[in-house]
Amino acid sequence: MAGISRRGFLAAAGLTGTAIGSGLLGGAAWARSARFDAAGTTLEAAARPAAGDGYRRLTAGAGWPQVVRTELARAAAGRADRRRSLAAFTQFTDLHLTDAQSPARFEYLHPLAGGAFRPQEALGGLAAAHLVRRVNALRRAPVTGRPMDFAITTGDSTDNHELAELDWYFSVLNGGRFTQNTGDPSAYEGVQNSGDPLYWHPEGGVADDFRGRGFPVLDGFFADALRPVDSPGLQIPWYAVFGNHDNSVMGTIADEAIPRLADWYTGDRKIMGRDERESRAVAEMLDGRREVSPALLLGGNGIGRTVTPDERRHPFTTEEFIRAHLDPDNTGPGPAGHGFDADDPAPHYTFGIAPGVTGIALDSTNTAGFAEGSLGLRQYEWLKRVLTRGSSRYYDLVGREQRRSVDDELFVLFSHHTSGTMTALLPDFRDPGEPRVDGAAVVRLLNRFPNVLAWVNGHTHSNAITPHPANDPACGFWEINTASHVDFPQLARVIEVADNRDGTLSLLTTLIEADSPYRADYDDRSPEALAALYRELSFNDPHTDLAQLGGYPDRNAELLVPGRLPG
Repeated sequence: MAGISRRGFLAAAGLTGTAIGSGLLGGAAWARSARFDAAGTTLEAAARPAAGDGYRRLTAGAGWPQVVRTELARAAAGRADRRRSLAAFTQFTDLHLTDAQSPARFEYLHPLAGGAFRPQEALGGLAAAHLVRRVNALRRAPVTGRPMDFAITTGDSTDNHELAELDWYFSVLNGGRFTQNTGDPSAYEGVQNSGDPLYWHPEGGVADDFRGRGFPVLDGFFADALRPVDSPGLQIPWYAVFGNHDNSVMGTIADEAIPRLADWYTGDRKIMGRDERESRAVAEMLDGRREVSPALLLGGNGIGRTVTPDERRHPFTTEEFIRAHLDPDNTGPGPAGHGFDADDPAPHYTFGIAPGVTGIALDSTNTAGFAEGSLGLRQYEWLKRVLTRGSSRYYDLVGREQRRSVDDELFVLFSHHTSGTMTALLPDFRDPGEPRVDGAAVVRLLNRFPNVLAWVNGHTHSNAITPHPANDPACGFWEINTASHVDFPQLARVIEVADNRDGTLSLLTTLIEADSPYRADYDDRSPEALAALYRELSFNDPHTDLAQLGGYPDRNAELLVPGRLPG
């Protein structure tokens, strides 16, 4: 890719064609909310590239509009004046805090799979701390002005399920000082100073492929990247969801498929390059198109380097992930366990969002699913019971309406995978005898309950908001998928739930960026400037796909649903 053209950027951003003139895009009406506080959000400003081709600097662009979407319910005039806030929270997803020096990585595959190596990955922890700073600075939700109730991470908080990455994640969210470094405490031992032209060498000395694309030379980059990071920590409670990168080797291969896995992670040999034939064979293993060969993964004819062994690179299990959240040392702003329960240490749970509003956190990972997910049958049946207990009216399996004498709850679901990426039906290694349920079946289940408002998820690294209408117009829900914080556009999302007092509810979604300048200053190596550099490098990554921005209706939106008030 020689560079991202201006036309390509505008097309991906939804800024070309007739959409603006007609005022319509994808069946959604363009409209500004009657009132909101845009400060610090993409309603006020959003990153945009300078004009030209090739490597481009970023600058502050115009804010994105709020789009009113009426696929599930009407939008009555004057609702903003009648509106009553019910809840407000922030979603982080796909932070991918990365041990960039780990032996257990496949950076040499990046010509075939962009996520294998990212030029900005050594700065990920620092940039995530600046996303926390942004949330703390907002304090109140932009549309309703409600104080934030909580934050939630919807998976892939770590890149390769290492204990070191897990420690950095807690430091980012709870606050504290950490260094995104393993191995030699005083030196970088990854691919970016290896001499291999396949990778960007930030301190120069190599005519690498990235330099040919206009990437800069930054003297002292590694000293900057290995400096301690101070995160303020979130000032609101936060909850956690499990993702496939928190669960498997690079989010794809089950730990059980690789003998002596921990020795690979914590050992001293790092493979940085392979011939094309072996690289393609490894890529096919990671995609599930070829049987996993530990001998090829760990050996073969790879070009390697010796790195300093480090036990902190040991991979963690699902159970260890949950126990770490239950550790009192990791409580931070709370709640204790961040949703996980010591008395019932399952990877799925419910939690109170606000009076009458319940969150449901799901474990959509499947260790045998490579990157894709599904639900175990027992978790699916548990979800059905939770929805039934909190619903005065719903439809049974054969479509008959059922009524019960209970107060309705409103439900918002959270998972890592989207409904469309829950397609892995092979038995999970954690429970090989249990059948698996795909995303389409979960959508059908949710559409039987009028009080399900939304399903919030990540995994795709894209912004996409999808209506799921049901046969009964009182049912139906919104699926809200948010881009990652590791790949451009590097966003988090604020979601507000409001009663319009006219027979409808609104879900108000607003995207936010990290608290850092839009233009990186190469002579400034302050944390703020390095966080800006993280964003610029991610935009210029040859694998950047600007379609992940989504259209305007997938970014800042008001999503109408029929009124389903609790009680």
